[in-house]
Amino acid sequence: MAVDLAQKAQNFTNRGRQALETGRYDLAVDMLMEAVSAAPDVLETRKLLRAAQIANFRRNGKTGLGAKLTYMMARQKIMSLVKKGQGAEAMAEAENLLKLNPLDADNIECAVKAAEAAGKADAAAISIEAAYECSNQDPSLLERVATYYTMAKRWDKARDAYQKLSQIKPGDQRIMQLLKNTEAQATMNAGWEQTAGKKGGFQALIANKEQAAKLDAANKAVVVGEGAELLIQEKLKQIEEEPKNMNARRALARIYIQGKRFYEAIEVLQNAIEFAGTMDPELDRMLSQTKVQYYDQQIDLMKSEGREDEALQLEGEKNQFVFDDLAERVERYPNDLHLRYELGVQYYTYEYYDDALQHLQLAQKSPKDRLWALYYLAMCFLNKGQRDMAVMQLETARDSIPTMDELKKKVVYQLGLCAEESGDLERAYQYYKDVYSTDVGYEDLAERMLAVSQALKGA
Repeated sequence: MAVDLAQKAQNFTNRGRQALETGRYDLAVDMLMEAVSAAPDVLETRKLLRAAQIANFRRNGKTGLGAKLTYMMARQKIMSLVKKGQGAEAMAEAENLLKLNPLDADNIECAVKAAEAAGKADAAAISIEAAYECSNQDPSLLERVATYYTMAKRWDKARDAYQKLSQIKPGDQRIMQLLKNTEAQATMNAGWEQTAGKKGGFQALIANKEQAAKLDAANKAVVVGEGAELLIQEKLKQIEEEPKNMNARRALARIYIQGKRFYEAIEVLQNAIEFAGTMDPELDRMLSQTKVQYYDQQIDLMKSEGREDEALQLEGEKNQFVFDDLAERVERYPNDLHLRYELGVQYYTYEYYDDALQHLQLAQKSPKDRLWALYYLAMCFLNKGQRDMAVMQLETARDSIPTMDELKKKVVYQLGLCAEESGDLERAYQYYKDVYSTDVGYEDLAERMLAVSQALKGA
């Protein structure tokens, strides 16, 4: 019987994977839900299911009051099962809820609680990480992710989430505090793993006042002056003793970056990459971002000193660096679809539309970048005079975005321009009106709507 169930699960998984790869997301979700039902402990199948649910929601998902009421009723049912101790049943209902909307923060939290009630911590992590990968610029969802990792004591993951959150909210001292907390915990955890099993091992980590002072400094929202120097010396000593400790090197680089000591941070990161021994895309990205920050710092300095010509020249060097660096990293990590997206945008910016198309067409396979990739694909086609191809990309993007956010405004506005240029004024007016109803000051909408309206009356 167990063999039959395993074979059944494998058959459904194969069919679901094929449907997902060919864009038949409804079918993929149905097949993979059957597979998960037959073999609930196969995490790889659950990951595929989550990817299919997200792709399907982005194409066909419903929003609005009616949908939210449906979610709320489903969550109430799930939490009732959790309270009764029926974790497995709650997980099954949670999959149905995530089928409706796998990116709603409350739905995700409910699914996590169901998985935890069933004793399936790994399944809970899949729900969190799938949403995080696809929406890691959503502050509310990102903070829930960070909180989950903190509760699970997965300090390195929590640190990374708070790091991204601090980039979205650079002036938020609360987030900086949480980042410092998790950074300190991650460092301590790494130390505990190294001393586990040794007599007095953990106590040795915090045995003296100097170590306590260092931990206190690490937990401050902003480390400056003596506090920063204390941490720097600690990390330098730790790196000297453990040259391949990447956590210590990352932490040292972050301290330098926080103090705007970008040149020293660059040196630390370059050494970290050298000692890593293997390619590390996260270290590469951190190094690239720090070099850009260093360029910006020098440009601002030149401007403040009235050296405008030198600042302009360095701005050009920075732009060249960004382009070359992206091209090199795409060569090193050809399967990194986000890098493909970034390079495609660079090619578009410099009007190399054919090169941009190659990278953006690959980038649209990434759930995280798909919608923006579609937009830039459309813009490339428009600049090449291929309006029909552009409209296809724009319509696909429009249908995949549930609310009129900034990207959807751009997409619908461009559809309006395309319709106006092709002479379909009624359709153009409708597109413009859709954006205008949300943002009356968007671009030149008011003037365009007036001109189109007068042209329609004249006709």
